Amino acid sequence: MKTPAKKRFILSLLGVMAFLPLFSQTDKIEFQTPFPYIINSFSENAFPLVAEGHVASIYVDPQEWKGVIRAAKDLGDDIRKVSGKVGEVIESTEVIRRSVLVGTIGKSRIIDRLIEEGKIDVSEIEGQWESFLIQTVGDHLVVAGSDKRGTIYGIYDISEKIGVSPWYFWADVPPKKSNTLYVRAGRYLQESPKVKYRGLFINDEEPSFGGWSKAQFGGVNSKMYVHIFELLLRLKANYLWPAMWGKAFNEDDPMNPVLADEYGIVMGTSHHEPMMRAHQEYTKRRKEVGPWDYSVNKEKLDQFFFEGLERNKNYDNLITIGMRGDGDVAMGDGSDEENMKTLQKVVEGQRQIIQKVYEKDPEEVPQLWAIFTEVQRYYDAGFTVPDDVMLLLCDNNWGYIRRIAPPKERERKGGLGLYYHIDMNGGPWNDRWINTTTIPKLREQFHLAYQTGIDKLWVINVGDLKPKELPIDFIMRYAWNPDAIPADRTWAYTVDWATRLFGETYAEEIADIVSKYSKYNLWRKPEAQATSIFSVVNHLEADRVIELWRDVASRAEALAPKIAPEMQDAYYQLVLYPAKASAGVGEMYLAAAKNNLYATQGRISANDYAARARALFEVDNQLSTYYNDQLSGGKWKNMMSDIHIGYVNWFMPEKNVLPELIEVAPLDRPNMGIAVEGSALAWPGATEQAELPLFDVLKNQRYYIDIFNRGTGSFEFSAKTKQPWIKLNKQKGHVEKEERLQVWVDWDLLPDGTSEGFVEIKQGKNKTSVKVQAVKQPLPRISGHYFGSLTGEFSIPANKYNANIAGKNAQWIELPDLGRSEACMGISPVTASSATIEDAPALEYTVFFPEAGKSIVCLGILPTQDVYPERGLRIAVALDKEAPQTIDARKGLIDTFGEYTPQNLSMSNVLQPLPKPNKEIAFIGTGQHRRNEVFDNLRWLDVEVEVKTPGIHTLKVYMVDPEIVLENIIVNPDNKYPSYFGIPPLLHNTSESK
Repeated sequence: MKTPAKKRFILSLLGVMAFLPLFSQTDKIEFQTPFPYIINSFSENAFPLVAEGHVASIYVDPQEWKGVIRAAKDLGDDIRKVSGKVGEVIESTEVIRRSVLVGTIGKSRIIDRLIEEGKIDVSEIEGQWESFLIQTVGDHLVVAGSDKRGTIYGIYDISEKIGVSPWYFWADVPPKKSNTLYVRAGRYLQESPKVKYRGLFINDEEPSFGGWSKAQFGGVNSKMYVHIFELLLRLKANYLWPAMWGKAFNEDDPMNPVLADEYGIVMGTSHHEPMMRAHQEYTKRRKEVGPWDYSVNKEKLDQFFFEGLERNKNYDNLITIGMRGDGDVAMGDGSDEENMKTLQKVVEGQRQIIQKVYEKDPEEVPQLWAIFTEVQRYYDAGFTVPDDVMLLLCDNNWGYIRRIAPPKERERKGGLGLYYHIDMNGGPWNDRWINTTTIPKLREQFHLAYQTGIDKLWVINVGDLKPKELPIDFIMRYAWNPDAIPADRTWAYTVDWATRLFGETYAEEIADIVSKYSKYNLWRKPEAQATSIFSVVNHLEADRVIELWRDVASRAEALAPKIAPEMQDAYYQLVLYPAKASAGVGEMYLAAAKNNLYATQGRISANDYAARARALFEVDNQLSTYYNDQLSGGKWKNMMSDIHIGYVNWFMPEKNVLPELIEVAPLDRPNMGIAVEGSALAWPGATEQAELPLFDVLKNQRYYIDIFNRGTGSFEFSAKTKQPWIKLNKQKGHVEKEERLQVWVDWDLLPDGTSEGFVEIKQGKNKTSVKVQAVKQPLPRISGHYFGSLTGEFSIPANKYNANIAGKNAQWIELPDLGRSEACMGISPVTASSATIEDAPALEYTVFFPEAGKSIVCLGILPTQDVYPERGLRIAVALDKEAPQTIDARKGLIDTFGEYTPQNLSMSNVLQPLPKPNKEIAFIGTGQHRRNEVFDNLRWLDVEVEVKTPGIHTLKVYMVDPEIVLENIIVNPDNKYPSYFGIPPLLHNTSESK
């Protein structure tokens, strides 16, 4: 039964003079799982934002910040988008009943009067950074901010809760319609963000973002930037490095900095653009200013810096200081020692300019020094900046933090920040086109940053911004309160993201699709693909990857018709395009790989794979063309223009280029060919005996024999074996192009030891015999599962331990969906002190060794950088009760930035030489094209252990330093059957032993 409007008004009026909250304590809004203070039906004492055709007016003091007034108008329009009724914004301090009162403490006379009258208590937010209070007070709804952005965030929080996504412009997410909107009676407090500055870097913006901006707005100008500013504020972010490829934010459009400040955005410039000067501003004045060399041109460069700072001094800035080379390159041709002396003079000069421009101590002016690429060498050699300057630490350009500051730096006045890439243009390889970053990886890295005191600034290189919407959304929300998303909640966040954008019905399916396409892209980033990456002949790897890609693409396609018509454009941008396009590129390279191999074998089916690769190449073009020309009525013209197929070096090719394809000319008659799993050879033709990989009772494999046609027409074949323990899925068949014969072993019919047999395959008078060998021996019966092999290498997923033993101050925890497989194992807390073996947490794995002797244990870890060189990066391994061996986990680290040269090591007080990789170990990918820890997202460590007796043993992995994340273990790697992922794991239960 409805409560009459008059009665509801009386109920509301009762609370005007003394508000009595329904909740006994403050409800803190968690942005990842927001408290639902917006409801779509009447609730006692609730504030009617929109009810029975009426909409509340929004009052704002005309003396308020322009950005607050503008956001209030956005709220009024957002109410219209949701309900069809405009929320009128009235710039006045004379308010009427049933209105929304918006304002900033100390700036709004409306809010200050409510405080004076005791109507609202702002003691918990007053003077705080970017916090806000949303409270029902009688027949008013009050939004009070501690500062300008705090008020704006409160306004936009209501916008999002009523159904207007922060991505309404940038991803065309439609508003969720409702003609009834109430705010539950209560007091909702949002405390300050945990990370002070949270922002984006628009970079690598040509040809896509720049081309789109030109088509849509006439250029990268203020007409475009206001949409960036608004997105940042709706995401509760506050900082921006503007686009800088041939662009100058402050000069290209003088309204850019004016509007940024009005909106409430803190502006900066990138890591190599000091003193609020875009590099383009220098290149246009190169002749006038002179060389970009402070050692010979101090006077003119100081004037150049002064003019830039003077121009922007009245705006809210976070100033980059220091100096690199002329562009995004290292400084000069001098030695690091010479460059550091010059850099010291640069910083001293810039600080003097800051004092002159701002007429106050530089300590009072926010500044940062970016420790980017080669600059880290200077830092490691002892160079530093004044304590009030923020140290901006960086990742390795591919998403792994290079340094965490030692404890002494965590107390510095200026604090610590992080510059992080989810887009990369440069060596070792580009990563621009599509989202290749998973939420679990982001959470692991940003958790490490936050827990180690890197909380003053997070600025993210987002490239063209699209299609990186998902990771941007996550990072900005995580930055507000990292504690709200523990490791086991990344999936819940992704479902929440999908729910916010598309509703609950298909949220889990959408979350799974976007999680999988980004995970598969992280396996191998599209620009770094090649036909040699995944194995076509071993472990069914290529087939399995194709199947996974097809699954994610088909599910995205199948879901599309079920999505509401008004959500189709958003679904294409956020789900369908990235899933289908990523899958297409992934499968295209695999089809080309099969074509290349099968052509060498003479298979006529090679031509089918060539046709498939060409078709997928064309589909990729069609998907991008639709995105650029038709999506959202042509709104996103040029946005998906990055070249992403056919890279031969790190830089972008001139056009998309298909991998090399080979056409096979068929013989003029049917002709049988044979290929076996584990070999690239084909019979007849090869001189070696055709032989399947060794069957092992512990692994219980199935292998295949491919029977294919090298000519026109078709043929019949037969397959026979004289050994009853050899099993085939068919004894005869008809082949037009190719058929796959499955082979396995009936272990009950096999005696212990090594057995040998053959499968004979005939086509008329043509026949080929394939050798089959199998190894069997009695296996132990023990409690629990174990891993092992009778015939060589075997692998163990890190999360399939038998025991997880907590240490004195830390423990191993599962990190779901991180890495290549279902989970990794990391340390909690990640700030734990380095541990002795006696106090260290340990993972124990039960393993079976068929014989005594020396064995190699390899640990696959995420490529954690040398984050704390003063201390080291270590992990330990032991077998049974033997003394644990400590491994330097930097073994195999790629020295991308030339840090560990003899000269740099001699200058540094913290760096230690990198351990040399063991060249005798057949690591996965060793010596192969585009295969190292950077491309593979995995580093391999090795240690030799002594197996004293055959049988069951306990393999132990100990934490020594807490930042290492363990993904996989391979025992006795031989790489006999090389592949990208290595030998698949097989968990053996004792109940299955024969």
